[in-house]
Amino acid sequence: MDIDDLTKWIIAVDRRVLVMKTLHEHGLIKASEIAEQTGRSLQNISRALRELEEYGLIECLTPEKHTWKRYILTDNGLQVFEKLRKSHFID
Repeated sequence: MDIDDLTKWIIAVDRRVLVMKTLHEHGLIKASEIAEQTGRSLQNISRALRELEEYGLIECLTPEKHTWKRYILTDNGLQVFEKLRKSHFID
């Protein structure tokens, strides 16, 4: 998918937008912290993280861990985030 298609895919489901925004604001962060800050369930956030990781928008820096996994935006994720911000989908 190109940047435009990824942007459309992200805005189709609000949990993806919330995760992208939170990752951009905090950099390295755990799923439980994203859930706490967004008021969403851990299951909901974990699903969004899996989806975003499958498309190469985020990366888990501690994949060997079963808990306390930490995530960041990839370079591609940062490009998509900037597109979301310029399109006013993210404040």
